[in-house]
Order: sequence, then structure tokens, then C-alpha cells
Amino acid sequence: MNLTNKEILEKANAAITKSKYEDFLSFCTEDTEWIFIGDQTLKGKEAVRKYMAEAYKEPPKFMVENLIAEGDYVTAVGKISMKDKEDKETDYSYCDVWKFTNGKMASLKAFVI
Repeated sequence: MNLTNKEILEKANAAITKSKYEDFLSFCTEDTEWIFIGDQTLKGKEAVRKYMAEAYKEPPKFMVENLIAEGDYVTAVGKISMKDKEDKETDYSYCDVWKFTNGKMASLKAFVI
């Protein structure tokens, strides 16, 4: 079954909300790169795995407002709620721009406010 890039992102995000982080990572390339604009850059699955273990002690809650696919890119715009280290829940607005390579998520540019 060939999934569109948009469907792949939807399945990957569904895995995150269920704390199935390894399932999520199966949709990423080994050398995936995540750039959090103005914050940090993660290079490779292991770096993303470590980030998720720290940042997603409890799965985030997504509300996707728009999911726009064009060629090798899928852009997701919405809101996300996450708990911080002190267990305080914070709401953010985000815009994620994903680049896909051969049906896998190869890079992310995340704009989070």
C-alpha cells in the first residue's frame, strides 16, 4: 500500500499521540534533521529519539488546522499542548514544514510560538 506524504504524516502524528514513538520514528529517514527555528537542530533518528524521550514524557495533544501537501513537502499548521519538566501544560501555535524522501520524513522546519 502506497501512502501519500500527507497520509504518512497523519499516521506518524497519530503514533505520537499514543506514545508510540518508535512507530513514529519508523516513518523517518535515518538521517532525519529537525530544525526548531530559533532554538535547536536535531540530526539523525537517535537525536530525535532522545528529544522525544525528554520532551514527550506525556504525549502532546495536536489540533491540526491545515495540512497542505505539495510535491515532496507537507505543511502542518495548528496548535499543540505539551507538559514541561514541572508538569505544567502549555499551549503553542505551530507551523511544521516536512520534506519527504522516498516516502520517509527526511527533514522538519518547525516554527513554534
